[in-house]
Amino acid sequence: MEFPRIIIAALRGGSGKTLLSIGITAALSASGKSVAPFKKGPDYIDAGWLALAAGRPCYNLDSFLLDEDQNLQSFLSHSIDCDISVIEGNRGLYDGIDLEGSTSTAELAKLLKCPVVLCVDCTKITRTMAAVVAGCIQFDRQVSINGVILNRVANARHEKKLHDTIEHYCEIPVLGAIPKLSQQHFPERHLGLVPTPEHDWAKDSIDAVIRIAQEHLDLKAIQSIACQAPCLNAEIGMRNAETKNLQTACPAKPAGRSRVTNLPSLTQRAKAGDQQPKPRIGLFKDSAFQFYYPENIDALVTGGAEVIFISPLKDTELPELDGLYIGGGFPETHAQQLADNKGFSARLKALVEDGFPIYAECGGLMYLGENLVLEGKSYPMAGILPLTFDFFQRPQGHGYTIFKVERENPYFDVGSEIRGHEFHYSRVSNWTGDKNDLVFLMKRGVGIDKDRDGIVYKNVLATYTHVHAVGTPEWGPALVRRATLFQKRTSNTERPTSNVEG
Repeated sequence: MEFPRIIIAALRGGSGKTLLSIGITAALSASGKSVAPFKKGPDYIDAGWLALAAGRPCYNLDSFLLDEDQNLQSFLSHSIDCDISVIEGNRGLYDGIDLEGSTSTAELAKLLKCPVVLCVDCTKITRTMAAVVAGCIQFDRQVSINGVILNRVANARHEKKLHDTIEHYCEIPVLGAIPKLSQQHFPERHLGLVPTPEHDWAKDSIDAVIRIAQEHLDLKAIQSIACQAPCLNAEIGMRNAETKNLQTACPAKPAGRSRVTNLPSLTQRAKAGDQQPKPRIGLFKDSAFQFYYPENIDALVTGGAEVIFISPLKDTELPELDGLYIGGGFPETHAQQLADNKGFSARLKALVEDGFPIYAECGGLMYLGENLVLEGKSYPMAGILPLTFDFFQRPQGHGYTIFKVERENPYFDVGSEIRGHEFHYSRVSNWTGDKNDLVFLMKRGVGIDKDRDGIVYKNVLATYTHVHAVGTPEWGPALVRRATLFQKRTSNTERPTSNVEG
């Protein structure tokens, strides 16, 4: 079956492939093409920008978190209704965590039989770049490098030298040349871009990179290379036939407070004829908490839950919920607002004491703690977990993780081994809990404390590790199951309230 597709790769991180991937995606979308965006690797921020550029969710492909079949199925099911798929690689083309490069962008390109367009940073280099590109071509002949895009070109003379030598010695086309840009269209933080929810002029940035792509890239040639991607073989085609009817569950976009406060109660829903209403799982979604794989939200919806977007920054009250999922983000950038919303956090704490289920990752873990300490000032959080967090200039945990579940918890079977990733600049500076409350043994990664992660309190499990619902299929059903149990137990009883005013 034909799936026009390209991977935008680079020689290293910071070469400009994100700008090019966003620009190509946005420009093709603006021309009327339906573009399926993908991000290789465990990344939320680049994926958010690609989703904004395409006007549809961006899905992550990752050979560490997902196996080959899962990557193939994800690609096929989310590409089938699109004109072209654009996949942004990560780091250098052949970079991976082992000698064989099994987690590299190159291995994903081979799995998907996908043409590669190589983005190269041309700062202070001319003819040598042809040798570098030729080396990439020769390094693994199964990787199909079909074109090069020059980035950070100094002037027309510089561009001509690069263009002529690469096309002569490497026998592949140069598909465009981006000059050194005087304006930073995508502000950066923590080794990457600032998330789109924090960026008031995100649309202006997208419009700017559309103009850059239209002016400096040969978009027709890029599309032609994508269309030359070989048909996927019969076995993969059969997998596609099986997934063709899978519909991505897309919950409604986050709305304002009216959507939260005017939700019908459990009793009202039952009277409306729904004998067993779907459990409501809340999800923090705002500029403080925005790191969610679309597949994780899909897993909750397809598992039978209704997902309700809420914000601890804007909402002073919690709607009637049966469970909560708090993803990652940057709560430290909104510490004062979160601390000031005392009514919201107190209500949440009261629910937890009544057995309310919560699954929290990274930023969510920090919010459930007692305090965030920033530049010597302490900001009180929800106070559900006995943890205080300090922040540092360098990452305190960064990369893939593997943990073994060693103790009882609400969501994972004891003895199971889970793969995920962590990326945090915070570290626990004070913890007054019991070591038995940390239920994960970190076989790879840092976690909360001395190779342990996953703190449990009643039906709360909070961890620095992010999991991917496709690679960890037990996660979504477990949270939905806990929410359903809470719903059934509290459907005929008064739910706890808080006396604290916001």
